[in-house]
Order: sequence, then C-alpha cells, then structure tokens
Amino acid sequence: MPVGFSQGLSFDRKRTNWSGTGPRPLAWCAWYPADDNALEIAPSSPSWFKQRAIAPKAPIKKSPDPLPLVLLSHGSGGVAAGLEWLGHRLAQAGFVALGIDHHGHTGSEPYRAEGFLCLWERTADLTALLDNNEWREALGGVVENQASVAGFSAGAYTAMLLSGARVTYSQFEPDNPQKSPVRGPREFPDLVDHIPSLLQNEIFRKSWNRRRDSFKDDRLKAALAIAPGRSVLGFAKESLKQITAPVHIIGGDADVIAPASECCSWLHENVKTSSLEILEGEVGHYTFLPEPTPQGLRAAPDVFADVRGLVREHVHDHVAKVATTFFSAAK
Repeated sequence: MPVGFSQGLSFDRKRTNWSGTGPRPLAWCAWYPADDNALEIAPSSPSWFKQRAIAPKAPIKKSPDPLPLVLLSHGSGGVAAGLEWLGHRLAQAGFVALGIDHHGHTGSEPYRAEGFLCLWERTADLTALLDNNEWREALGGVVENQASVAGFSAGAYTAMLLSGARVTYSQFEPDNPQKSPVRGPREFPDLVDHIPSLLQNEIFRKSWNRRRDSFKDDRLKAALAIAPGRSVLGFAKESLKQITAPVHIIGGDADVIAPASECCSWLHENVKTSSLEILEGEVGHYTFLPEPTPQGLRAAPDVFADVRGLVREHVHDHVAKVATTFFSAAK
C-alpha cells in the first residue's frame, strides 16, 4: 500500500507561545494510506535519518469507514520525523499516523527551558490537534475523532498524561523526593538551574502552576509507551490506578538512560490496564530512534551506533507489529 505524507503548521489559539508573541504553534506531519495509484518517491532533503519512500500530498485511500488515528509524540529535543519508522509502518497497516513537533521541546526550533520543564503542555498539543480541522482538510477523507497514541521517552510521559496520569512532582522540581541522578536531559544538561529565574516569568509560572491538573482526553482509545523516562516516576500512583484505557509498555534491556527495571516496570506495576514487554538483545534507549544515514552516524554516534549484532530495523519491525495489533484491538 502506498504511503502518503503531508505536513502543515496550525496554531492553538487558547495558549501562547513561550515568547508570548503569538499563539502556540502546532507543526504537524502525517503518514497515511494513499490511493493505490499514488506514486512514492524517496525523500531528497538531507537528513540524519533513513527515510522510506512516500507519496507527498497524495489523495488518501478511500474507505467505507473512518480511518483509525494514532497520535505520535517524540522524545526530549526530538522531532516528529524521529517516529517516521513507526508512522510509516502504521500507515501501511491502514492507520493515519499524526505527529507533532512539541514547541520549545523539539529540535526543529531553538530549545526552550520552559518546553523541557513543562511537559504537560505537550499533552495539550495532542488535544489541540484532535480539536483541529486543518490537518483533516489537508488529508481529505474521513478520519476517526477518537485516537490512540504512541510516545517515545518524554512522548511516553505525554501518552500517559493523555490516558489520565496526573503529576505529583515534576522530575526536576526541588521538592521532588525522587531525586533525579541528572540535572537535565542530554539536550539541556543544566535544566534544573533555570527554574528559579523562570518562575519570575508569567507565561512559565502559569504553566508550571497547572502541572498537577488533569490532562486526560476521553477520546483516547489506547496508549503505547515506548521507553518511558524517569519523569514517569513523578506520577501520582492513585491516578495511574484509575486509568481505564489499555496501555502497552515497551522498553529495552540495555537502556541506561531510562532503565526498564526502574521506569517500565514501575509504570506497569501501577497501571492495572497495562501490559509490559522488555526487549532483549542489548536494546538501548536510542534503539527506538530511526536508523541513521552515514551523516547521522558521523554526527551523533552515541545516538545511532548500536552494539554488534543488533539490527535496529528488526526492533522497529517488531514494535510496529505489536503497535498495529494493539491499536487494532482498541475500541
């Protein structure tokens, strides 16, 4: 089945951007089943990621029923294209996969400490996309109003908030009794040091003060949490026990950034509707990022170099197959 691809920029006018100069941007991209006659071409723009052939802006495949929707949420400092490996495979299986670059927390724009600290705004991004009609008009066809969600690392945290998890403590707030072993992620290693000055900023303070709100969206059908990070340890256990949507948690046995025994297992123990799979074979945190081009491997070997014998494509194939089965069963 040909895979169509479209992208665009929408806005959430209920929230401001971090600079306070306009509405919050929602830069989205979508992979979807295209018309059988659509012509796929190999992406030509330079990238760190290997990318499969797509049919740009091709007509969506006609269907007697609305097409199922999966929202994609990238990790800290990432981009929606970092989940192309999953979105493309989901589209081949008949899903519309809709990803977003989370403002302030994405590599497609300058990093903002606010974006790295206020992860709950990412969840509001997905709710805003569900409310938005611009991407639906761009794709054409009929797409379900309900959705499943798949998130990697910080995206898994986003998926859990959308499912009904609520924050007790943000990972880096001073009062958190679960002290993080680091002062910030790889992309923002001194993140915690920015909190005092940011609290003087009204836009940040307003977001920070609503971190314990509910961000649950009742339109969610199921959540796939891929390599959830230590931030999930700040969820209120009682909120996790109240989650009713099915959740599947996948981690890697060699993840030293978000150890599966610390993060995946804890989440599974507290979410009654969850299932857990820890992949073996020296599967690390970044194994769930795309396969690299030679350019990407040279630029970031710590992200793209796998242990001898590990084939990243095979891991992606497995996760996508699990996701397809899991989301197909969601009602």
